[in-house]
Amino acid sequence: MRIHSLPIQLVNQIAAGEVVERPSSVVKELVENCFDAGAQQIIIDIEQGGARLIKIRDDGCGIDKEDLPLALSRHATSKIASLQDLEQVASMGFRGEALPSISSVARLTLISRTADAECAWSVCADGTEKNFDPQPDPHPLGTTVDVQDLFYNTPARRKFLKAEKTEFAHIETLIKRMALSRFDISFVLTHNQKEVLNLRQAHEASAQEQRVSDICGPEFIKNSVTIDYSASGLQLSGWVGLPTFSRSQQDMQFFYVNGRLVKDKLVSHAVKQAYQDVLYHGRHPVFVLYLTLDPTLVDVNAHPAKTEVRFREGRLVHDFLYSALHRSLANVRPGQTPHVLETETLEYEPSSQASTITGGAGSATLGSLNRQSSYNPRPPQQSSLPYSVGESIKAYAKLYQETPAYSTEDLTPDPAPVTPPLGYAIAHLHNIYILSETATGIILVDTHAAHERVTYERLKQQHAEGAIPSQPLLLPIKLNVTAAEADLAEQEQEFFTLLGFEVNRSGPETLTLRASPALLRNVNKEQLVRDVLADLSVNGVSQRIEEHTNAILASMACHGSVRAHRRLSIDEMNALLRDMEQTERIGQCNHGRPTWIELSTQDLDKFFLRGQ
Repeated sequence: MRIHSLPIQLVNQIAAGEVVERPSSVVKELVENCFDAGAQQIIIDIEQGGARLIKIRDDGCGIDKEDLPLALSRHATSKIASLQDLEQVASMGFRGEALPSISSVARLTLISRTADAECAWSVCADGTEKNFDPQPDPHPLGTTVDVQDLFYNTPARRKFLKAEKTEFAHIETLIKRMALSRFDISFVLTHNQKEVLNLRQAHEASAQEQRVSDICGPEFIKNSVTIDYSASGLQLSGWVGLPTFSRSQQDMQFFYVNGRLVKDKLVSHAVKQAYQDVLYHGRHPVFVLYLTLDPTLVDVNAHPAKTEVRFREGRLVHDFLYSALHRSLANVRPGQTPHVLETETLEYEPSSQASTITGGAGSATLGSLNRQSSYNPRPPQQSSLPYSVGESIKAYAKLYQETPAYSTEDLTPDPAPVTPPLGYAIAHLHNIYILSETATGIILVDTHAAHERVTYERLKQQHAEGAIPSQPLLLPIKLNVTAAEADLAEQEQEFFTLLGFEVNRSGPETLTLRASPALLRNVNKEQLVRDVLADLSVNGVSQRIEEHTNAILASMACHGSVRAHRRLSIDEMNALLRDMEQTERIGQCNHGRPTWIELSTQDLDKFFLRGQ
């Protein structure tokens, strides 16, 4: 057949195949237009899961009468005018495909009014981009898009729609996710004339937390850390869940780039690394995070539905996200309310090796972080013990025929006694758990798990304070690789050297390994080098060496920690409690199990029905 031009309606239907997958896709495109119109309220009416009706009304700036036909035409938009605009686009929609694509597979009516217009104007469209006849309408300031009978003229696609309940569930989930991106807008969602969501504007921090609580559940806020980090023109804010508050699915992970909800492999990799040794196996972290950066540093035009982005400085973004999340989790200490941790400003100059020079407290992770802990634990001065706790320790010391490390004069409390966050030990239950009394309740500590984390963090710190020791191989190992991998290894030679490897290019497709990290002498070195190259190729970064090193250090910490059923003295237990208060990531052991729990006096009163 001869080459010919396709009919405009068919062209729009082809475009619709990329951006209109199901009713929720239509809702996404239309709500994003509301965002760009400066709306403060968005009302979404759905019928029959969106197959029968999708009606979205906003109070934004509206569309001029003369522009209504253009709004329903392909590649017509008010949001960009040049390539320069596209490279730094800050609006949600900019392709100019959504409305004509939707109108080609549904019955679409567009009604809009601007502030200076005497009345609103209404037009109907069928995807042909012809026969527009604007009619006056009493609509108030703003825009309404009425989409009926989705896929009525493409029955094959309509058959792929799921049950009404399922399709509406996708829409509800989408609106919740979009509501998390714009606290300055109120959202009302109805289904079959029944109100499902009514989220008011949230300008204050408390109101924003309430919206997050309404969407993610109140337990999320209670078990999350509020973070606000900035460095090198990047800013990360939001809420990240504690490792002990995790889920079996990745269904509570919301990440926004300049207000746009995205799913990105680089982001997922950075988050995974940040939770590497604090999350129980098979579990997934929860978070609501907002990354803000210069629009020129991110390409939002990488996917037709704009659900994926491409970072121009991927390694910079990865290192920043990893460091921000890693530090926020590390800095959760006993005695702090997780969601009111201090705001930090990270100061570092990211380098190509930054992602691998990681470690525990005091390591050279991405340069100096220079953070001062918000709690400075005081030494266990017995004179500052509350009288009741001092008496308890004295009684237990006598029971176990131990001599108290204080005199009777020391039991007199200070005028304003200060109890450390984890209190003071009063018993070693079953030779496994430390029972400690605090100013607000009691603490139970898994002795082995807690000591394992303390030991592990110390080993990581010691390891990170010096260069990774390298060990020459008796027989060099030759690796056959692709030309691209050889080029990458040659380009990243300094990177490998910092990791303790000596890797040289010995041919167009050959590498020679002459030395490896001394700590990893029992690891398959050839496979490790190949894995590092694969990580560098895909993600631009690699934590393979760190993962293997930390696994060995974790094993050393586990075997070197206090074993269960070994009875500890009061002094030993108190020493461990003080160490815990100064240790990063102390809430979990190396395997992700919790190390301590707290019961407040209110919890105890409630359990025993006191005051009821």
